[in-house]
Amino acid sequence: MLELRGVSKRYGALTAVSRLSFAVRPGEVLGYLGPNGSGKSTTVKMLVGLMPPTHGTILFDGQDIQDHLVEYKSQVGYVPEEAHVYTYLTGPEYLRLCGRLRGIAAATLERKIDRFLRMFELDGDYHATLGSYSKGMRQKILLSAALLHNPRVLVLDEPVSGLDISTALVLRTAIRALAADGRIVFYSSHELDTVEKISTRVIILRAGQIVADDSASHLRELMRASSLEDVFSQLAVKENVDDVAQAIVETARL
Repeated sequence: MLELRGVSKRYGALTAVSRLSFAVRPGEVLGYLGPNGSGKSTTVKMLVGLMPPTHGTILFDGQDIQDHLVEYKSQVGYVPEEAHVYTYLTGPEYLRLCGRLRGIAAATLERKIDRFLRMFELDGDYHATLGSYSKGMRQKILLSAALLHNPRVLVLDEPVSGLDISTALVLRTAIRALAADGRIVFYSSHELDTVEKISTRVIILRAGQIVADDSASHLRELMRASSLEDVFSQLAVKENVDDVAQAIVETARL
């Protein structure tokens, strides 16, 4: 289990997140939502061990990850929102590099690379460099790299943003299957429709604090909303959406 207990993060006088407490269990897909500046990216960075919380504790299997950071990171697969890959490498070369850094045996690594390339329909681009890949192709490589070492925790930050429909569908289906296989999946996104479809549970942030933590269906029921988008609009958007939309129309008419 991955658990946050009273986690806060400050940057000088700015509090990015305040007293976050929640747990994610194996088999769960936790959708993590919030407007820009709400603390999603800060949470992700703390969860993958890129920075410690200012206050509070992040636990994995009951142990503080800061006390066992190297061991914890070996159990985490991370797909960042903006990945800076080595564009001069081919897809297989990049995966080979990631696998070697993870200490995966050569024969096992090659089998995994071949299978991922076939499953994600990238085997026809075996000799193409990442610089020539589309965003969707890169996302498939990044997800493959995150899964090479068979992690128990998968942290995804906007993994389907900007992808074509067919690629997004493949990734959504893969994420559900990975959770069903016993992994902890933390899914941070602005894509409300995708989160509603794949998440077993949803957390909504506003100004660095949790304002909702429940299944999408129960949140819709509680808020008398027709969709997760309506729930999000009620809980996390400061402005009246209809008023802002009308103001945009009126301004365009000037």
